Amino acid sequence: MQIDIIKKYFKDLSDKQIKQFSLLYDLYQDWNAKINIISRKDIDNLYEHHVLHSMAIAKLIHFKAGTTILDFGTGGGFPGIPLAILFPEVSFKMIDGTGKKIKVATEIGKDIELRNILPMHMRGEEEKDKFDFIVSRAVMPLPNLIKIVRKNISKEQHNALPNGVIVLKGGNLKEETKSFKKIIEQIELTQWFEEEWFKDKYILYLPC
Repeated sequence: MQIDIIKKYFKDLSDKQIKQFSLLYDLYQDWNAKINIISRKDIDNLYEHHVLHSMAIAKLIHFKAGTTILDFGTGGGFPGIPLAILFPEVSFKMIDGTGKKIKVATEIGKDIELRNILPMHMRGEEEKDKFDFIVSRAVMPLPNLIKIVRKNISKEQHNALPNGVIVLKGGNLKEETKSFKKIIEQIELTQWFEEEWFKDKYILYLPC
């Protein structure tokens, strides 16, 4: 089963979480036939390339109950939905400028009975609320993202890591990160995941 790759790296999942993760494949496959959320060639790799990739953030930080997170440019729900399954006592606001993508995230959230997500069709520039962390998955160059979301970082601290921005990226990031090089952390995902696909994939963490 594809979900075995999730259980391989996250061994303490509850029965409810395993059920929620198990439902994702059929739901995304069904929606993908109507709205192209994930590359048609990549849907069979949903758990490795999208779900587990999103969950890499949980290897960096275990969010405490009550933490508030903005998933910027969530698309069809990544990284927000996998993280919301993993952290049921954490609140996730998931925004995207494309309404049909938010519809997918909303409906999948309902189908797996996620109570801790709020998907909304809006642009990041319109977001006025404050959050402990902003998470994102290869939405735009980091300097552009920081300009938009810096206003949304709360000054109240709840977690072991200072509040900030956590981004999943791949490839050569030297140019993107050069203006933040004194404070940014760049972590290779291969330290957690052994699959070939995770080579040249990174988490960028920028305290704000």
